[in-house]
Amino acid sequence: MTPSGLRRWSWVHKWSSIICTVFMLMLCVTGLPLIFHDEIDGLLHEQVPAAKVAAGTRPADLDRVVASAVAAMPGQVPHFLIWDRDDPNAMLVSVGKTIGANPVNNRIVRVDAHTGAYLDAPDVTGWFTYIMLKLHSDMFAGLPGKLFLGLMGILFCVAIVSGVVVYAPSMRKQKFGAYRADRPRVVRWLDLHNLAGILLVMWTLVVGFTGVINTWADLVLKMWQYGQLAEMTMQYRDRTPPAHPTSIQAAADVAAKATPGMLPSFIAFPGTIFSSKSHYAVFMRGNTPVTSRLLKPALIDAETGQLTDSRDMPWYVTALFISQPLHFGDYGGMPLKIIWALLDVMTIIVLGTGVYLWLRRRKPGESAAREPAAVTVDRRVLTS
Repeated sequence: MTPSGLRRWSWVHKWSSIICTVFMLMLCVTGLPLIFHDEIDGLLHEQVPAAKVAAGTRPADLDRVVASAVAAMPGQVPHFLIWDRDDPNAMLVSVGKTIGANPVNNRIVRVDAHTGAYLDAPDVTGWFTYIMLKLHSDMFAGLPGKLFLGLMGILFCVAIVSGVVVYAPSMRKQKFGAYRADRPRVVRWLDLHNLAGILLVMWTLVVGFTGVINTWADLVLKMWQYGQLAEMTMQYRDRTPPAHPTSIQAAADVAAKATPGMLPSFIAFPGTIFSSKSHYAVFMRGNTPVTSRLLKPALIDAETGQLTDSRDMPWYVTALFISQPLHFGDYGGMPLKIIWALLDVMTIIVLGTGVYLWLRRRKPGESAAREPAAVTVDRRVLTS
C-alpha cells in the first residue's frame, strides 16, 4: 500500500472510531448484563412459580389462559398470547388499554400453562435488565434512537474494516501480535489495542452488523405489514371486526395442522399490528436451535375458524430473525453466554484503549524527546 493510501485508510479509521466509540462502549457495557438477563432477573426478582405437574400433562385450554389474564387485569384487552421460551410451564398474555394501543406500553401477564391460573403481572419497567435493554436498543428515544445507534453501528463496522487494512502496514516491522512490554506506556496500550482488535475482527463484525439489522426492526415490521400481510388479507380489508370471535384454542389447532412439525410461538389477536381486523395470526416456529427463531404465520378467520393463508416470511424478516440470536448469543445455553461475555469484555478493552490513545495523542508543542520512539497514534504508524 502506498503511503498516501495508508494515510487515507488511517484517516477513515481514526474518524469513524472517534465518532462511534463512546456509543459503542455504552452498547458493550449495557449488552454485557443482557447476555445473562434471565439469570439476573431470577436473582433480583421473585416470580410466582407455576404448579408442579407430572410429565406429559396436557396444557390448559388457551381460551381459559386468556380469560384468566383478562380477569386479573380489568379494563385491558388481549393483544398477544405468547408461549414462554424460557419457562414451558408458563404462558404470557400481552394486554393493552385498547386493541389499537401501542403494544410497547402493554402489560405482560403470566399464566400457568397447565392449570390456566393467574400467576403474576410484574411491572418490569423498573427492573435493571429493562433499563439496560432500553439503553442498549434505543437510549429511551424510540425509533430515532434506534436509527442513530444503527448509524453508530455502521461506523463501527467501517472502523473495524479500516483497522484491519491499516494493521498490516503499521506493524510491518513487528511480529504478528507483538506486545512490547519494555516500551513506553502509550506503545504498550497501542499494541494491546491492535492485538485485541485483530483477534476480535470476525466477532465484532458479526455482532456489529447484526446489531445494525436489529435497529431496523421497526422498519422491517412496517415493510412486512404493508407488503406480505397486506397481500394475505387484501380480500378481507373491508370486513368489520368479528362480534363473537371463534375459539383461540381452535385457531391454534387449525394452525398446527396446517404447519406439521412446527410449534406455536405466539398468537396475534384481530386488530393488532401482526394481524388483520378479522384474523387470528398464529405464528409457528421450528423445533431446532436455528429454526426456532424463524416464524411462519398462519391466518385463521376469527369468524369461521378456517385457515385463509399461510406463507413463509420474506427474506428481510428472516434476516432480522437470524440476526437476533447471533447478536445476543442466547441460542447455545450458558457456555455460549460465557463466551459472548468474554468477547464483549475484550471489545470493551479495544474501545477503551482506543479512547486512551486518542486522549494521549501528543499535544502541539510537546517535546518528542520525552519518548525516544515516537508513536503517531492518529495514523497507527510506528516509527522506531
